[in-house]
Amino acid sequence: MGEQGQTYTLDEALEAVGFGKFQIFVLGYAGMGLIAEAMEMMLLSFVGPAVQSAWGLSPRKESYITSVVFAGMLVGAYSWGIVSDKHGRRKGFLITAMITAGAGFLSAFAPNYICLISLRCLVGLGLGGGPVLSSWFLEFIPASTRGTWMVVFSTFWTLGTILEASLAWFVMPSLGWRWLLALSSLPTSLLLVFYVMTPESPRFLCLQGRRDEALVILKNIAKSNQRKLPPGRPCFYGLSSSDVNYRDVFITSFAEFPGLLVAAATVDRMGRLLFGARICITATFTVVYIYAPEIYPTAVRTTGVGVASSVGRIGGMLCPLVAVGLIHGCHQTSAILLFEVVIFLSGVCVLLFPFETSGRELTDYAPPEKATNTQPT
Repeated sequence: MGEQGQTYTLDEALEAVGFGKFQIFVLGYAGMGLIAEAMEMMLLSFVGPAVQSAWGLSPRKESYITSVVFAGMLVGAYSWGIVSDKHGRRKGFLITAMITAGAGFLSAFAPNYICLISLRCLVGLGLGGGPVLSSWFLEFIPASTRGTWMVVFSTFWTLGTILEASLAWFVMPSLGWRWLLALSSLPTSLLLVFYVMTPESPRFLCLQGRRDEALVILKNIAKSNQRKLPPGRPCFYGLSSSDVNYRDVFITSFAEFPGLLVAAATVDRMGRLLFGARICITATFTVVYIYAPEIYPTAVRTTGVGVASSVGRIGGMLCPLVAVGLIHGCHQTSAILLFEVVIFLSGVCVLLFPFETSGRELTDYAPPEKATNTQPT
């Protein structure tokens, strides 16, 4: 019997092949998508004031240039999640890359304000597909190192903001905002160039009953990483779960209080600590983007993260409008207090998170027609 009677799961296969050359390519590709998203978001800080000056826009019209991007992301994050869960991760980020690259480049040639905000809304629609790439990358990582590599993946966002700030520094004074829009669309175009080299998620393939294709990808991963799959035959169906660690939840629930105490003690003595705030925001954003896709099963992972992301975009839409309205109305203190209340409520929501995901295997739903199939393949 020996190896003939042995079976292994998808998570066991990923642990066996480890994190190697194959995942480095996946990381680089998904990371380029995150860089592109960060650059398209960061450029709003530079383009808005430049367009306002060039076209004589009111402050409210300038704020719409940012708000429409988040409006597009609200729709896109939800829509592309459904598309990728139904038709595959690759098709999801192919469509979003095409929309983002095309609308982003055409924005540079916008002849008027209406055309510009329409194209920027389309850019936001494409950018809403960001959770698809993060979920796609997540599904190739062994559970034991998932947290570390998702943090590494998140650093591509920071790299994108730095690249955009550097690009704006050199481009804006001499070439203007149109060149900045055109050049900032190039990273998204690279996703289209290397798209043919990207593999489909084996988790998605298993849920679609395409087990042979999933096995081929796992064999390619093993070959690229110079590792071997576990002995025996793969058994890719079933749910993986683990008990809730209440101690971890209890301990980590108190993590918000030190931050709140530090903020209360320093916010009036040392100013608003913009640099420190960016550090905290980045750390929080990174952890949330790791946690969110881990708690959803593969069958609805990108849809779930997409819905969560789309809700977050409501804040992005309202922020420019509220900030402009309050600050230009000489209510700066009210604006700051409003954002502090939102941050505090976010901390309260963290206390309601149900369980710790560190080291947990990702859960998978079997397709309905195969749900009762427990035989190894």
